[in-house]
Formats: sequence, C-alpha cells, structure tokens
Amino acid sequence: MQAVMYGAGNIGRGFIGPLFANGGYSVTFVDVAPDVVLQLNEQKNYPVRIIKNDGYEDRDVGPVCAVDGNDGEAVARAVATADIMATAVGVRILGLIAKNIASGLSLRFQKTNKPLNIIICENLLNADKVLECYIKQHLTPAEQALFDKRVGLVEASIGRMVPVQTREMQHGNPLRVCVEEYGFLPVDKAAFKGDIPSIPDMIPCSPFSYYLKRKLFMHNMGHATCAYLGMLIDKTYIYEAVDHEDIHYIVLQAMLENAMALSNEYDAPFQPLYEHILSLLYRFTNQALLDTCARVGADPARKLGPQDRLVGAALNCLQQGVSPAFTYLGTAAALRQYIAENEKPQNEQQALQVLLNVCELPIDHEIIRGVMPLYDLMRQSSTLAGLRGFVETARAATLGDVI
Repeated sequence: MQAVMYGAGNIGRGFIGPLFANGGYSVTFVDVAPDVVLQLNEQKNYPVRIIKNDGYEDRDVGPVCAVDGNDGEAVARAVATADIMATAVGVRILGLIAKNIASGLSLRFQKTNKPLNIIICENLLNADKVLECYIKQHLTPAEQALFDKRVGLVEASIGRMVPVQTREMQHGNPLRVCVEEYGFLPVDKAAFKGDIPSIPDMIPCSPFSYYLKRKLFMHNMGHATCAYLGMLIDKTYIYEAVDHEDIHYIVLQAMLENAMALSNEYDAPFQPLYEHILSLLYRFTNQALLDTCARVGADPARKLGPQDRLVGAALNCLQQGVSPAFTYLGTAAALRQYIAENEKPQNEQQALQVLLNVCELPIDHEIIRGVMPLYDLMRQSSTLAGLRGFVETARAATLGDVI
C-alpha cells in the first residue's frame, strides 16, 4: 500500500508520515526542499524522537522515499497511484500545490475508478472546501464530476505539538524530528469516499466540526494566549510562560470559556472537555520540547483573523451565550504583539485599526468593547496580576447584572 504525504516538514515527517507507516503504508513524501528529498531517498527511513521531561524514545519510520515538489509530472504519478494521501504544507501553500494534485487526479481518473481520500492536515476551518476550490480550477467539467464521486477531502485535527527543530534536536541526523508523545489524529468520518482505512491512532469522528472547534478554540487559542502573554513578560519558552501563576490561571479560564461554548453548541458533556483542558495544560509544561513563545505566537495577523483562534473563539462564545472575558485578554496581547511586529506606535488608534481591518469587526462590536480596555492596560504596563484582576472584576459585575 502506498501513501503520499505532501509536505515533509515537522507535521509531515513528525506526525502523519509515522501514522501512515504504522498503518502498513510505504510513504512517498513530496517536498520542495532538495536536501530533504535527497536524504529521504538515500536513507529510505528516518527517526522520530518522542521527547518527555524524563527522557526520550527514538522510533524509525519507513520505508519512505521522496519526490521533488517542483517536478509536476513525478508528483502526478505519485498521486495517481496512491492508496491514501495527506497534505501538511501550511494554509498559504495549499493553493500552490493544487495544480500538481489536479494533474495527478487527471492521470488517476484515466487508469482507475478507485477512490482517493486526501487527509487535510492544516489549521483552517472548512479546509476541505478551500482545497476543493483550488483543485477544481485545474480540472475539466468531466473531471470535476469524477472528483465529486471519487475523491474524499477529509479534514483532520492536528493535536501533536512539534517545535522548531534545532541542530541539537537533530542529534547528527537532519531528518530526525522531535515531537511530543501525544499522537491521536481525529478525522472527519463523513468525508471519506469508499471504505475508511484502519490506521492506528487515526480516529474517524462525527460531527467533525466539534473536534475542529475544540482544536482551534481550545488548544490553539490557549496555546496562543500562553505565547502572547509570555511575550508580554519576556518569557522565551511556552513551559516558562505556563508555569507563571497568572498566565496559567488566565489560559485555564480562557479554555473553560470556550469549553462551555462548545458544550452549549453541541449539547456535549462538559467533563471530557475539562479533562482535555487539564491534559493540554500539562502538555504545555513539556520542557524537553523547547517550544518557544515566538513560534507559537508567529503570524499574529492570521491568528487575529475573524475565524481563527482568538477572535473566532470569542465570537463562538458570544454566539453560545458565554462571556469570553479571558479570551479577550489573549486577543489584546496578540493585538499588542501585532502592532509591535509592524513597528507601529502602541496607541488606541492603531489598535482600533487592527480590530477593524485585520479582525474584520464592526466598530460597535462587543469584542472591541471588551478588548480595548485590556489593550490600554497593557500599553500602560499593567502587571499580569492587574490584568487578571481587571477581568475578574468585570466578569463579576456582569454576573451580578445577570443575577
């Protein structure tokens, strides 16, 4: 059995490649990094290092090979003969790989009527619809009809944390990827075409939107909040940030807000969501990962988007009747970081422009009213304890009004 993994980066090599290999597949990676392609073809396997605070374990992944992503014909041949496929290239690259995938599907449609399921491992809501649109631009109307019948675009929830790989982590092998132990992959059960393959640790779920929102609005939101608050007090690593009493409390409360929203939206039991929060907070403390606040907080413009982990989470809370008071605090910290990275003055006018133009909020929106006072306190160098106290006082006043 043959799997194609489009993207041989941290998630491709560190998570999905091993998942396919454990399921009995030979894995063909597609990547544009010539050194990675060459080394995968020469070594035919590579190590993944599971790192914990009390040590590590190396696991070999193979057999593997690789195709240069710039060689459209070679990529097409790999896609045409694949039994399963996945992408892990980053949201902004999806459109760039669509032509190669479409070429492979065109060739495949000529040779076989077997379905192909493509697992989309990107942090993006409605990633299936986005990728479908990109691919169909390169297909004829007849091929588009076959696409609808034979190609499953399967969204996935990527929960494994993989830090930036340092030379020390590579430990003499540039193909080595260091990852945390957590390795479950929830996927959209309803999106598969044909039989769902039995792959260890791949968990078909329904309704999948629940798991996507749990990942984006709890895991990603909490991780980002931890990172931006860590940056606020000059912490380098996530484990250092979450170890700070006030940051730990703020992240916990923000996660609880979004857990309540998800519980309300899907009529889901709260206890498993709470247990998931505790698991996440524990995983954030993994010192051996050396995961940095800078990595987790990178690209604040995307993370402040209207459907992403901060504003999207706050909107979901409001829609479900939950006050996102602590989620606002993470949003304010991201707002401050965005302005700093763009070398703009930290003032109300700049902050408002970001909330209007990047977050795409109307000027009278409740989120703006919640975030701006917190941003002002940060601009005035308020302590984390002061920010936490401000939010708790405001939330208590709101609860008093309700009671």
